[in-house]
Amino acid sequence: MSRLFPDVFRHPAIRASMMAIFTFGMAGAMTAPYRSVVGIRELGLSDSLYSVLTFASAAVNVVVSVLLGNLADRLGEYRSAMIGACIFGILGYGMVYAFPTAAVFVISALLPLPIYGALNSLLFANARAAMQGMNRSAVVTANSGVRAMISLSWVLIPGVTGLVLSGASSMLPAYLFASISCLLCQGVIVFALPRHAATEMAATHHLTYLGALRQVISPRISAHVCGVALVTSTLHLNDALLPLIATGAAHGRLSDVGILVGIVALLEVVFIIVWSRIARKTGQMTALAAGTVVYAAFLGLLGFASEPWHLYALTLPAGIGAAAIISFPITYLQDLIADRPGLGSALISVNIFASAGIGALVFAAGTATTGYSGTAVLSAVTGLLGIAILGLLQRPTADRAG
Repeated sequence: MSRLFPDVFRHPAIRASMMAIFTFGMAGAMTAPYRSVVGIRELGLSDSLYSVLTFASAAVNVVVSVLLGNLADRLGEYRSAMIGACIFGILGYGMVYAFPTAAVFVISALLPLPIYGALNSLLFANARAAMQGMNRSAVVTANSGVRAMISLSWVLIPGVTGLVLSGASSMLPAYLFASISCLLCQGVIVFALPRHAATEMAATHHLTYLGALRQVISPRISAHVCGVALVTSTLHLNDALLPLIATGAAHGRLSDVGILVGIVALLEVVFIIVWSRIARKTGQMTALAAGTVVYAAFLGLLGFASEPWHLYALTLPAGIGAAAIISFPITYLQDLIADRPGLGSALISVNIFASAGIGALVFAAGTATTGYSGTAVLSAVTGLLGIAILGLLQRPTADRAG
């Protein structure tokens, strides 16, 4: 059994972080598939306003993640910030369900929910702080395990939520379920997460909030984040392209899309652990490069899919490649500011924002010139460009994971 579950997962803080990140992922998995339906169809937001709201919410999340990460580093403990973020999640999801109006939806998306979203990086920061003194392979394995719990929540929760609400006239109850999941996450943090003395983890040199933002956007950090964002933008591009190609050129149905996403998410959970074992021998960058090449091959082939069975055949390379792309960048980004787990983990949110922006630009440019199939091929090139940039940046120094 220990061969399947590495010893690092027995660490109380790592185990509790995995439980907390699963309940955090539950809230997103319950609401993300139905967010546009609730906002646009049920509450009356326009398509353009919803798009602007999505962008603004992501921008707020980036700023809050950096500020809370820096604050937690200064305090030397992450528990208080995580508890506060959970409270905002409970309120943010709960207010949409209790007061279903367009104005409340907008307020929730602009303030409480982006603050709750910062819990993602705080949980990884807390786990990283608990890894102090561990060797590199243990750190990569622990981060992979914590990240796998988000994928696991997406394997289990969307289908259950859809089944429960299949006969409902509104998808708003999903927001109630999400609020309850935030409460569960709060319980895990309060009762299961070990306490640490503040002096154990406090940053030696404090940064002002503006200083923290300046460090995040410094040329050294920005260059690495740009390379990672190009790689991870392929995930956003696939999210947009798969349903369009599946129901278009591949002649599939909407039900196929849900099944395909579930299969890939399940494969991600399995191969996240496989990749962590491979990285122990090859190094983190080599493993990430290999995973990116596999995912680029998947995207390139996706552009030529013309039958539903083509899509199902591609779930294997999709799951293998995606598992590497969603797990290794976490440790890579944290290592960029290794002495500040909170600020380093905030780069996860920065990367999500940057990769979504790159994905949107590539999607717009590709669909305007080459159609969906050509955009899939362009997406593959984008990922390969990103890993090439990271390779060039790594050349002057030793492999971080070696």
